[in-house]
Amino acid sequence: MNKMIDKLGLENKQALIGFLSVITAGQLIYSGFEAFKGTFYNLLLEVLNVSNAELGAIFGLIGISVFFYIPGGWINNRFSIRSILIFGLAVRFITMCIIVFFTPSFAVLKVIAVIWGLIDAFFWPAVLNGVIFFTDDKKKALGFGLLESIRRAQEMLMNLLLVGIMALISGIIVFKGGMFVYNLLIIPLILLIIKYVPKNGIAKEDSETTVNISQKEKALDALKGLVYVLLQPRVWLASVSAMSIYWCYIILIYSVPYLQSLYKLSTAQTALFGILNTGLMGVFIGVIAGVISDFVFKSSSKMICVALLFSSITLACVVFFDTGLIMSIILIFAFSVTTFLSKSVILAPIAEFKIPEKYTGSAMSVGSFTAYAPIFWVYTMNGSLLDHYAGHEIDAYNIIFKIGIIVALIGSFAALLLQLLNKKYKSA
Repeated sequence: MNKMIDKLGLENKQALIGFLSVITAGQLIYSGFEAFKGTFYNLLLEVLNVSNAELGAIFGLIGISVFFYIPGGWINNRFSIRSILIFGLAVRFITMCIIVFFTPSFAVLKVIAVIWGLIDAFFWPAVLNGVIFFTDDKKKALGFGLLESIRRAQEMLMNLLLVGIMALISGIIVFKGGMFVYNLLIIPLILLIIKYVPKNGIAKEDSETTVNISQKEKALDALKGLVYVLLQPRVWLASVSAMSIYWCYIILIYSVPYLQSLYKLSTAQTALFGILNTGLMGVFIGVIAGVISDFVFKSSSKMICVALLFSSITLACVVFFDTGLIMSIILIFAFSVTTFLSKSVILAPIAEFKIPEKYTGSAMSVGSFTAYAPIFWVYTMNGSLLDHYAGHEIDAYNIIFKIGIIVALIGSFAALLLQLLNKKYKSA
């Protein structure tokens, strides 16, 4: 524990608990529902009493959060990390109880999904802002790497625990019980946040000054901060590289069915490869990415530049060379490593800017808006390509990977420009 405190530049044990509480909030709010969509998809259909199309619509409505990330920047400036996390967790607790105990209609589920989407628009940037708040200025990437690793480990362990229980006692009641137990964990987490996450930013100003600041002045200051962030060229360069990273991450998901289609792998072989390639990889690479970024490159933008460059090279080898099964697996693993290296510190470059502390929430909101925007077109585009080349899916995968090569190069170039701008600002 003392080593982690030293590595992150935290003040004491209380700060470490606050840091871990913020990270856990970033996972627990999704653990009782969204985290189940991969492992327990069919059970979710039964619990909610919806069709595949209706469940897709629910997740689509949750995804509206992307459209509200920038307005959420004002909220993250105006209110403290602690207040936002507590409010978001409390709303999730109440709405999950409605789902578990009342089995609401599809119309009600859509309303809940919209509420979750709106909450997520300011909740997730608050989690990112919390990582910035607790970590040392020179160790932001390590903080973001831990966020990635710990969240993935928590999700994997919680899902495995429920899988193990359901292997012994199956049934919808057991699954709903698991959803409820995970939801109950929100209560002690809120208590930890109240105790260990202090007020910050504009919300803290009243306690630090003898001048009484009106609510209107605070609101205007929060808006001023959002405009300030939107006018920063480095924020947009970092956001473009983040968008490229997330686009590559989506492409990584298609690498598993690509290998299955090309080499006729069995379902068991494909599942094992998928667990290693997109599951365990994320758990271990997160911390490694933070350490490499902070202590080797000493800059997250520099590491992202190199990682995305290697992502494009590995994809090019997959597309343009007939490598055979073993070499293809090695290349896909290499692509997974470089993708998770960059994804683990996806918004760390913004955290490393000298943005006023009270405006970092809006910086995370703007970065999140751009970073996760590919959700709205990449899946649809890739799916359309696979449908168009039905019976010749390998051609579709090759096009998807070729697009990925270009995207990775653009992201690498944006990160390089960002690094050059950072040097210019430091020397100015």
